[in-house]
Amino acid sequence: MQTSVPVLLDALPTPIADYLAANARLDVDAMLKPFAADAVLFDIGRPHAGQAALRTLFEEEVAAVKAIFAPDDLRHENGKIVVEGPAHGDFKGSPIRFTYAFRLENETIKTLEITL
Repeated sequence: MQTSVPVLLDALPTPIADYLAANARLDVDAMLKPFAADAVLFDIGRPHAGQAALRTLFEEEVAAVKAIFAPDDLRHENGKIVVEGPAHGDFKGSPIRFTYAFRLENETIKTLEITL
């Protein structure tokens, strides 16, 4: 389902849309809010569990290099909400196309798997 980014954000559940909007502003505090306290983010296979680990990841590997993900594709797959698109910033190879697979629980992001 190819669509424009603003329309895509409107089509996403609130926690995911809020996370992506916060990422676009590089606002680490707002990026953390949609995640469950015990959420796990798999960054290209590396697990980061809980709010403290997510904060460190977002500060050191997102905000520090101005990595902004701009999804341009959305699908539902095996109970997950999957968005794809490029991330650009001050990092080697920018822009790089990523796939983000979100699993929600109780209106929060429970897991996020980021793959190339």
